[in-house]
Amino acid sequence: MKKYERLRNLREDFDMTQSEVGAYLHISQRSYAHYEAGTRDIPLEILIELANLYQVNLDYLVGRTNVKELLPYSPKIGT
Repeated sequence: MKKYERLRNLREDFDMTQSEVGAYLHISQRSYAHYEAGTRDIPLEILIELANLYQVNLDYLVGRTNVKELLPYSPKIGT
């Protein structure tokens, strides 16, 4: 699997172009294409925005899990 193959798959699932995703992220299509191809590292802030856009968790986005769903937030207090 390419480094960020899921980015392309999710973008296509949402019927979006690279230009549209770039506009959402306030970056150029070319910059976004580098992220999708895995030729540039993606800043954490951009990964978070992509996870928000596609409503998936970060681990799914970067290929660490096959679970797409957002996990419920449960802060740990006192740790």
